[in-house]
Amino acid sequence: MSHERVIKALMNLGLTPEDADVYVHLERQGPQKARNIREALKMQDQHLYRCLKSLKNKEIVDFTPEHPAEFSAIPFEKALDLLIKAHLKESQNIEQEKEEILSQWRSIISKSST
Repeated sequence: MSHERVIKALMNLGLTPEDADVYVHLERQGPQKARNIREALKMQDQHLYRCLKSLKNKEIVDFTPEHPAEFSAIPFEKALDLLIKAHLKESQNIEQEKEEILSQWRSIISKSST
């Protein structure tokens, strides 16, 4: 699978292009400090830290408590499993919301026809 295909797959599962780049970099290069990631990916600090926070919230990147922190990615297969599971849950929530909205719509329609 090409690098571009991996990035696209991660984007289809909810990552931004930048998040995907950071994740793939960490997974391929191993644990790194933000400075090293920033230099390798030529990212501004604010974008990098936004990506790292997003990836941490998705539980596919972790960091050490010391300062400066060292960031690491969970294995790719495990990250895919987590992202797919989150994507499926989001789809289920949308499906449940759809039923509620349709119910409310039917209520509005029936009131307007009387």
